[in-house]
Amino acid sequence: MSSISKLTTPSNRRQFLTLLGLSAVAVSCGTGGARSAKEQTKTLRYQGWAGSVILPELAADLGFLEDVKLKWVGNTISGPQDIQSAATGQVDFGGAFNGAVVKLAARKAPITAVISYYGVDKAAYNGFYVLKDSPIHSARDLIGEKVGMNTLGAHSEAMLDIYLQRHGLSQADIKKVEPLVVPPVNTEQSLRQKQIQVGVLGDILRDKALQTGGIRPLFTDYQLLGNFSAGTYVVNDRFLKQNPDTARTFVTGVARAIEWARATPREEVIARQMEIVKKRGRNEDTAPLKYWKSFGVAETAGRISEKDLQLWIDWLAKRGDIEKGQVKASDLYTNEFNAYSPKGSRKGKSPASKPTSESGS
Repeated sequence: MSSISKLTTPSNRRQFLTLLGLSAVAVSCGTGGARSAKEQTKTLRYQGWAGSVILPELAADLGFLEDVKLKWVGNTISGPQDIQSAATGQVDFGGAFNGAVVKLAARKAPITAVISYYGVDKAAYNGFYVLKDSPIHSARDLIGEKVGMNTLGAHSEAMLDIYLQRHGLSQADIKKVEPLVVPPVNTEQSLRQKQIQVGVLGDILRDKALQTGGIRPLFTDYQLLGNFSAGTYVVNDRFLKQNPDTARTFVTGVARAIEWARATPREEVIARQMEIVKKRGRNEDTAPLKYWKSFGVAETAGRISEKDLQLWIDWLAKRGDIEKGQVKASDLYTNEFNAYSPKGSRKGKSPASKPTSESGS
């Protein structure tokens, strides 16, 4: 087992914030310029998700990454952990909920968001589910109850907070609702065994659980916010500065995969994902993949807009997790490496706008 796969999801807020604080060690003194095309790395290390196909894997299988190869170093169940690994150079890219990206950047992590990779729409959404006979029917009913989600400080906890706030709960009452880390593959079972009172289920795992029956939604993130891109892939700034051509190939390849999945019949996309999982030979169950419907990315080719990040900057400032004005949305992302971006519309920071380390991550 690789060292990456041994990394664990933070089990509480304190552990999560501690991980984020460590990101400042990702770079040291000095700067490093772009390498020549021949010197730029052509292999990208990354973490996957068991039983799932992420967009870069789909892009690679479709040939959209051209001469850039992916090197799997383990799996994760945590977006915040994944982008922390990218910040410290343990992997070359990582993906997480945009609020987690903002939080990490606020602690001076040397990262830049380069493309959206998942979102929420009518087909791809996360629901907060309870048992059919549960006494929980409203936000206030959640006081004192346990809510199982894949990680803390990320998408699901943000949705829970917004739901509770919109239904008039005070901060004191919100603190009495207990979010707990439960691996996605165990969430349905934990809910049915009443180890938790609410379970967050999305896409494949959601539809599989609904097919079994006996659960009902309390609310969904689509009901809260409608269509939106929710997470981005981030890359270490030093990597972007030294390997701009590789970054452009990677980002554009992922963009092409997003549009391929949009334009291709669902059955064909599912078949392709099943084939990818079988070929990699990790003894994974492909059955849940038949429930796939959409990656949910709102913008064409995964282009990032300021609103994708500003929403969470405001949310985190309101919670007191960051200071008002501590981060600026346009400093956190770039569409520079996405060949689908229209000319003259490359908002966000320049990939060379921050000094990066020559000595390593």
